[in-house]
Amino acid sequence: MTRTRKPGVSRRATLAMMGAGALTFASPWLARAQAKTIKIGMPTILSGRVAQLGTSSRNAVMLEIEKVNAAGGLAGRQIEMVIRDSKGQPQEAARVARELVNTDGCEILIDAEASSGAFAVHEVARDLGVLCLHTNSETSALSADPKQHIPNAFRTARQGVHDSIVGGSYAAAIAKAKGLKKWATCSPDYAYGRDTTGEFVTYLKRFAPDIEIISESWPKLFQPDYTEVVTKILQAKPQALYSCLWGGDLTSYIDQANIYALFSQMEVFAVNMADYTALTVVKNLPKGIHSGNRYIKTYPATPENAAWGDAYKAKYNEYPTNWSWENATAIMLLAEASKKANSADGKKIAEAMRGLKIKSPFGADGTVTMRAEDQTLVGYAIGWGTTIPQEPYVPQVQAGDWKTIFELEAEWKKSKGYT
Repeated sequence: MTRTRKPGVSRRATLAMMGAGALTFASPWLARAQAKTIKIGMPTILSGRVAQLGTSSRNAVMLEIEKVNAAGGLAGRQIEMVIRDSKGQPQEAARVARELVNTDGCEILIDAEASSGAFAVHEVARDLGVLCLHTNSETSALSADPKQHIPNAFRTARQGVHDSIVGGSYAAAIAKAKGLKKWATCSPDYAYGRDTTGEFVTYLKRFAPDIEIISESWPKLFQPDYTEVVTKILQAKPQALYSCLWGGDLTSYIDQANIYALFSQMEVFAVNMADYTALTVVKNLPKGIHSGNRYIKTYPATPENAAWGDAYKAKYNEYPTNWSWENATAIMLLAEASKKANSADGKKIAEAMRGLKIKSPFGADGTVTMRAEDQTLVGYAIGWGTTIPQEPYVPQVQAGDWKTIFELEAEWKKSKGYT
């Protein structure tokens, strides 16, 4: 069943999907838990330049819920998705999340916000005690910082420090081989951009100590014009550039930078490039951009991943994105945790989810794990490669090693005072 909320219509007129499923919390939602249907609220961005974040997150969630419902649901209860547009505003994300629980009766939150909104939704989850899965925020502190820890919040998104460890090692090897000592950075001016760039530079310099950052640019999130940023970088004359711009910001930046032939004047490392949300949108995709894998159906190179990507495309007439697999993983984990707990109670599902390993088309070894200590996802396929302007877009991906990731992440946490 689908219901679309419009201005002036009652709060319960929402974008929804019905199926069989269940997840609940004890008091104050005990009465709701007795109902056959369970509502899962999803604040996300459905308008503006990065609307694809919301649409591809929503599509993946609904694709997986159909499977869960067809298999009998979660503890025999149907799932109704209630999806709202936060317009990319953190204060609106918080307001919507609270309303989804208190007014619409949602017992679980799928937080499909960017990092700017995820921290706001996290505080709502802290206040209300509702089970919350952060599906898109990659800012490491959201799960790494013990001050952020609450027993009812989990991250099913990749984490910035993981990408930075793998990317820093990959980039350092290329820097040594090509003599790339002078670097510039260009990343969005908010927590994800600054934290992830800082983490990347830390590991770049760890593996190539003679690297020098000669220019930093911090464009605002959703900035329309990058002329000043591009000319600043060109004037600095770096040998290499790192960026964690993403979504519509990344594609706009590339289209504008192409006018100045920026990509032919330096080696470019853009962690978010290898994702269909960028690969299929850029008007003239430059050859040879180095990128971390986000989502491409050829990595991991398994039949399961290719089949999932093709199924998504068959249903929605477009390929999935990084946000798609992260949100799909949230539903997969909820389903398996409910089975393990043999319960629809949210607290029991949270207990079952800690340390839970499940089969996954997105896993480096065919599985992913919800690490118990910080309630964040590990074991997903992660690597870097070089783009070409047509499919398969990133023909070869150099896989990251999770043993190394865990070792360096532990050192990083200690250096930040997290452990």
